[in-house]
Amino acid sequence: MTIVEAIKKGMIDLKNANVESPKLKARLLMQFVLNKPRQYVIVNDMENIEDSVSNKYFDGIKKIKNGIPLEHITHQKEFMKLNFFVNENVLIPRQDTEILVEEVIKIAQKTHSKKILDLCTGSGAIAVSLAKYLPESEITAIDISKEALNIAKKNAANNEVDKQITFINSDMFDNLKDKKFDMIVSNPPYIKQSVIEELDIEVKKEPYIALNGGEDGLDFYKKIIKESFQYLKYQGYLCLEIGFDQKIDVIELIENEEKFDNTYSKKDLYGMDRIVITQLK
Repeated sequence: MTIVEAIKKGMIDLKNANVESPKLKARLLMQFVLNKPRQYVIVNDMENIEDSVSNKYFDGIKKIKNGIPLEHITHQKEFMKLNFFVNENVLIPRQDTEILVEEVIKIAQKTHSKKILDLCTGSGAIAVSLAKYLPESEITAIDISKEALNIAKKNAANNEVDKQITFINSDMFDNLKDKKFDMIVSNPPYIKQSVIEELDIEVKKEPYIALNGGEDGLDFYKKIIKESFQYLKYQGYLCLEIGFDQKIDVIELIENEEKFDNTYSKKDLYGMDRIVITQLK
């Protein structure tokens, strides 16, 4: 069997199983199995593959059909043009979150903000990206999961920014003491508890703790908005990713605290409300 024949069969299998983006996933899996870049697979698509490679490839196709995310097989995910290691202990970084990171970078450059706190860091995608694109920054990354922190540390080292990031195992602000930051950024769990069971099978394979935002999906926003002012410097920024239908609720929580000003939101590439930014008075 040739590379192109295997990819075509894999794509058909995934399509028949109603897997999203079957062509892309079939190709990315082949790149992983061969340990070769995209260009190699395109140029050498008529090359025959050994049975051991074919078996490994179609074993991966079977896993994807059964709902295992491709990223949990390849342990690779690109985010902000950087490579990240991921597994079942962390949420797979989404392109939507790049909107948040890009806005934080823009604000940091404009205001010369250096000290940034990343709450619920997970894989470290936000913290590592900020450190990479803001080389003068000092990032503190927090997560309640020790397993997630280990992966975030690995990603920081792999992207050569580990010296810029301090990792803290903490339930939100608990172990921060009296530190103050120019900016606080977070992509917290924000899915309503009752909705989690209705999610796509691949999403449900991700850590429950990284999805569950409580009964109304707002548990983490309530805590962050209520307590963040203690950890922000004067006129510091709070930058949040939100669910597509949470803009009004999150802005209302911010306004009720009466400690913030200049609040605004931005949409993602699909026109959905994706981030809310506010500034401490």
